[in-house]
Amino acid sequence: MTAEPTGTWAGPATGPPTGPPTGTALPDGTRVPRFAGPATFTRVPTIDAVQTYDLAVLGLPFDGGTSYRPGARFGPMAVRQASRHLRPGFHVELDRVPYAHASVVDAGDVPCTPFGIEEAIAQMEGLARDVVGTDGSRRLVGIGGDHTVALPMLRAAHAAHGPVALVHFDAHLDTWDAYFGSRVTHGTVFRRAFEEGLLAPDRSVHLGIRGPLYDRGDLAADTAAGFRAVRTHEIDLVGPVAALELVRERVGDAPVYVSVDIDVLDPAFAPGTGTPEMGGLTSRELLRLLRGLGDLHLVGGDVVEVAPAYDHAEITALAGATVAFELLALMAGAGR
Repeated sequence: MTAEPTGTWAGPATGPPTGPPTGTALPDGTRVPRFAGPATFTRVPTIDAVQTYDLAVLGLPFDGGTSYRPGARFGPMAVRQASRHLRPGFHVELDRVPYAHASVVDAGDVPCTPFGIEEAIAQMEGLARDVVGTDGSRRLVGIGGDHTVALPMLRAAHAAHGPVALVHFDAHLDTWDAYFGSRVTHGTVFRRAFEEGLLAPDRSVHLGIRGPLYDRGDLAADTAAGFRAVRTHEIDLVGPVAALELVRERVGDAPVYVSVDIDVLDPAFAPGTGTPEMGGLTSRELLRLLRGLGDLHLVGGDVVEVAPAYDHAEITALAGATVAFELLALMAGAGR
């Protein structure tokens, strides 16, 4: 049986729950092959099939804010497909069974317009707020889409938790002011988040930044927006352990939102993205850094910029699916 995420949701199911209130029932991979069964992220239940949940995955199929290669609107579909390859039963490095400690659901895709950025953002924010709620008990991982989708996700996180510290994995700062007169794009999203007060002052950090900039002043503007940028050459020099220490000192005890642009990886590990940059992290380095965030107060996250039209053999889609699963595993572990 297949169950496609629909993206239309009117709240949890009423009546008796169809599954346990905590813990997520998955198809047995030894009985239902991973290439079969539900078409949801790692084959978790759809959001309308359960009465309660702790974590949700939400597709954000929008790429109207991209400045170079389009196609990330197809990212959620590709990431869900690639997630079939994962084995979510036991996470060896984190030493936990992630879905045993939290009820995880797939909330489908936001049915957002491809023709207007502001309207699409409002649609994404509305559904994200509905899924997260306002009491802080539920957490959400978004699958983009270009990086514009982080703005409505941050608004939803802010509504539930107040200002958050942003841990941002990316090749690019994404704190520019405007592109061709447009102030909300995938390269300006965190400038807008700072201006809206969504970010805790001087608690946010970029990891994996590299490549040339438009102007030297871009760095000063980024610092003024409350960020500390850790470039890839710094990670080369100090290593991931020291980089993680810097992150912990930076964010402190603030609620943390993790945003992962898949182009933080070198194009050798993530060719299917809109603005690739040479000299990025390896897959292993990214996983090491992500897994080192488990002692932070994680409240949400996203993985964005998977553009399957430029991918090969699902390399980038698998990277995106793995990142999303890592974020879920980290947040599920908080309730152990």
